[in-house]
Amino acid sequence: MQPHVLVVEDEDALSELLSYNLKKEGFRVSLAADGEEAMMLVEERQPDVVVLDWMLPKISGIEVCRRLRSRHESRNLPIIMLTARGEEADRIRGLDTGADDYIVKPFLMKELFARVRAVLRRIRPGLAEDSVTVGDITIDRVAHRVVRSDLEIHLGPTEFRLLDYLMQHPGRVFSREQLLDAVWGSDVYVEARTVDVHIGRLRKALSAGGEHDPIRTVRSAGYALNAG
Repeated sequence: MQPHVLVVEDEDALSELLSYNLKKEGFRVSLAADGEEAMMLVEERQPDVVVLDWMLPKISGIEVCRRLRSRHESRNLPIIMLTARGEEADRIRGLDTGADDYIVKPFLMKELFARVRAVLRRIRPGLAEDSVTVGDITIDRVAHRVVRSDLEIHLGPTEFRLLDYLMQHPGRVFSREQLLDAVWGSDVYVEARTVDVHIGRLRKALSAGGEHDPIRTVRSAGYALNAG
């Protein structure tokens, strides 16, 4: 079954580029050029996920998100916001409005695909893939297997979950606290420095074959998995 993605974007060139690439990745795609059209399409036939631009004519992306969240039928509809706004306050506003994730323009198509699959996996797991690839790393959740450049990587359960989460959001920087909540759970007390230990183990395992270290450390911010 092909997951149905509604792309709401008023820039024709970007809209067509997104449509073309999402179809190549196996998604079924509908397009809307403004907020009003987006609401109409959702009411006619609800998609599995919405990729929603922040700045739209007629009705803004933020307002579309707010309206979708207020409707019983679409309150759990996965929404990823596209925005040129990189300031933290703007990103927080988008998430507070009800978006499940956001991507700041310009972005890599691989990052978008990973984000779409990630929200589907969290909210509609029956539509998500069991295998995800970022760069030369592939993770298979069913077989609990990781392969990099045709070499199998052996990971402990915590390192596996940590890599899985980072691969769901390639290029995005996560603080130690965010990784603790996502991988260990918010109800478990673990010191923040524990993340550093497991990141170190993950780095060592992923680089065992002599490949470059794919995990980026951002000083005073956290860690990210390089998207390519």
